[in-house]
Parts: sequence; structure tokens; C-alpha cells
Amino acid sequence: MSKQLSVTKVDLVGVGLNATDTVIPLETFPTLGSKTEYSERSVLLGGEISTAVIACRRWGLRTRYIGRLGDDYAARLHRAAFDDVGVETHIVTVDDASSPQSLILVDGSGERTVLCHRDARLTLQPEDMKREWITSARALLVDGYHTTAAITAANWAREAGIPVIADLDVIRPGINELLPLVDYALASREFPTALTGEPDLKKALAMLHDQFRCRLAGVTLGLDGILAWDGKLSIQRPAYRVSTVDTTGAGDLFHAGFVYGHLQGWPIERQLDYACAAAALNCTRAGARGRIGTVDEITRLMTSNKRYGLTDAG
Repeated sequence: MSKQLSVTKVDLVGVGLNATDTVIPLETFPTLGSKTEYSERSVLLGGEISTAVIACRRWGLRTRYIGRLGDDYAARLHRAAFDDVGVETHIVTVDDASSPQSLILVDGSGERTVLCHRDARLTLQPEDMKREWITSARALLVDGYHTTAAITAANWAREAGIPVIADLDVIRPGINELLPLVDYALASREFPTALTGEPDLKKALAMLHDQFRCRLAGVTLGLDGILAWDGKLSIQRPAYRVSTVDTTGAGDLFHAGFVYGHLQGWPIERQLDYACAAAALNCTRAGARGRIGTVDEITRLMTSNKRYGLTDAG
């Protein structure tokens, strides 16, 4: 299961999702009951946590990934991708199981719609992990899907004084037990309202922050960038203007960028700007890892100040 016998110090450990994406570009999104032809499709690697640890590794951080895969061809592709960039992996292989798959429909504007298939046997469990894999890192990144494993990892991180960053998308069992262990809760647009029942997004973020005592609660908003609340200030950083091809993986790169900026010790505004710029560059190519820009490329986009105007997200 483990590729290394000794535990090395790393900057980031990621616990959770991986996926193999079949990306199908379409001129227009199909209407109900219609037939739509497509001219091409691409099989590309993705997954929230696996993509984030690979991005951070490309930016020079030492990274570790903990997850589950099937025993299929997709699993071999994932392992090769980790090996190519030097990510340390601890992966459980589940016999006779297909690795997570996503079908991604991308319309003419670059906006994507995702259809997911995940074998329940690929849900990461606490027994798949060792405490030292978590406590030997400077930061922990978890998702809201593998909540039981994430809770265990976050508890270990908290005990060791390691910051916990969460990529949150949908409400799943265990999320209310995970959130009190999260320092930086960075969610998709619908998550805060779905969790709190508050339709006003700014109020929902404040409620999430106050209820679970996280340091920062934030929500990614596409062209509107990121809206965050730190308990005193509402912070909004707009997205960067690029020629969008595919928004798949934008959130994954945002979380990776936030982790990178956090570990550099940057002010929160610069952390969020780097995350927005990393996400924007990735949207200029197809796939979840379409264009993981270099640190220099991301920094140049930040200094260009080519951004969408601020809007009232609430």
C-alpha cells in the first residue's frame, strides 16, 4: 500500500478524491429530450485532492497523497502521474473495482457539467491512514466526500497544530463533525446556503464561520472570484480575465493555490489572488489539469491586473 517505508517531512498531505475525466466539448448544452452530436472527447486525469497535490508539487512543495483506486487502467494512469512529478503516495488498491470516473460536458462558454460515478468500496477509511503520514506535514487538505477519513486526519492534524484546509462541495453525512476541525473552509457557491439555510451568501458565510469557529470561510464564485469572511472583514477578490476553454478543475487549482500561498506566509489577500490566478490559467486549456501554470506565470497574471469587476455576491 505504501511506497515508502520511512516517513518523510512534507509540506502538504492531501486526503481524498481522485477521478478520471472524460471531457466532451459541445457547442451548446443539450436540451431535455434532444440529440446532440460531439466531434471529440478526451480522457484526462482529475479529482479535487489528487490534482491539488500535483499542482503544489509542480510549484516546488513536497506533497503526499492518500486515497483509494481500483485495479484498472485508470489506476495505472494515476500512479504514473504521481510518479512523474514526485508525489509520495499511499494508495489502497481495491480489487475488481473501477476507479472513480466523471463525464464532463463543456459548453461553448467553457462552463462544465459533471456526471460522477464512484464505487462505494473506494471510499477512504480511517484504517487506510497512519497518524505519522498526517503529522509529518505542514498542512492538510481534505474534501467533504471522504468525511470519516477526513475527520480522523483532521483530528490528528489539530492535535499536532497543523492547519486544515477543506474543499467543500456538497452536504454529506459527517460534515457537521468535520467542520469544527477545519481552519480554512473553502466551498462551492451552493454549499454555505445548503448547510445553513440562509439564502444571503454573506450572512451564510458568517453563520458558517461563527458556528464552526474556522479561521476563514470562503466561497468560490466563478467570474466573481472568491468571497470570504474572517470573523471581522468580508473579503472579495475578483477573478482574472482569461480566454476560457474549460472551467473543469478551477476549484481544484484554487485550493492548491490557497495552500501554496498559505505555506509561503503571505497575507490573506495575496493568498486568495494567487489562488484565483492559478484557477484562471487552468481554465485556458481542457481538463482538470489543463494548464497548471508555473509560479512565474501565475505571478505575471496577478500583476497584469486583468480582472472582472467586483459585484455584490450577496
